[in-house]
Amino acid sequence: MTFHRYVALGDSFTEGVGDPDAARPNGVHGWADRVARVLAGDDFTYANLAIRGRKLLQIVAEQIDPAIEMKPDLVTIYAGANDVLRPRVDIDHLVAAYDVAIGRLVDAGAHVVLFTAYDPGGSPIFGALRGRFAIYNELVREVADRHGVTLVDFWRIRDYRDDRLWDVDRMHMSSAGHQRMAIAVLDALGVPHDLEPLVLADRPLLSAKERRAAHVDWAKAHAAPWVKRRLTGTSSGDSLSPRWPDLTPVAGS
Repeated sequence: MTFHRYVALGDSFTEGVGDPDAARPNGVHGWADRVARVLAGDDFTYANLAIRGRKLLQIVAEQIDPAIEMKPDLVTIYAGANDVLRPRVDIDHLVAAYDVAIGRLVDAGAHVVLFTAYDPGGSPIFGALRGRFAIYNELVREVADRHGVTLVDFWRIRDYRDDRLWDVDRMHMSSAGHQRMAIAVLDALGVPHDLEPLVLADRPLLSAKERRAAHVDWAKAHAAPWVKRRLTGTSSGDSLSPRWPDLTPVAGS
């Protein structure tokens, strides 16, 4: 497929959190930038409206209309995980709104790429929510089928069982994880590319005591601030703007 106007929508997953790059807006790189670089060619432009912390209804309210105004021929959108992690969530209501938004993007002429959420079954922290994520993912698959869009089934990509594809916060993909997701998106679209998985560093061998200490350090540095934001109704993206708010030319890979 050949695309000329690519718009990426969503939350931290699409913004690129976990893949640091001080030279880029918001200090991150991400899989969507990597995909855009592969797609780049004559008359190709790219916008990324995703902002970390955004919930599904916020993404629908804030990003769908600006995206449609850009007349994209390709849209990727990931939304819903921040909702599913909340203490209470009406998944059917959320996906119904998502369904309408996807229909609008398709009707506007965009080729849409949707994602399921990751399977948290192996996580000692988020594993208890596995059933919620499974329900959400099945409803997303129904939306993809109904509108005939491309689906990247994150739930079924077992490479992400390797913790080296995750950032130190254990909530966002690492640079290697973002590279793997870029490959998954391009493969789902049938776009030829030469991206390869990043070389992974050897895992350090930790004693039981060192593993316990690492869990405590993680809880203090990442879990506690995350819980505090949920309790206070704040978001890590409250002071941020979209990284690429307008369609911008991209240098090819």
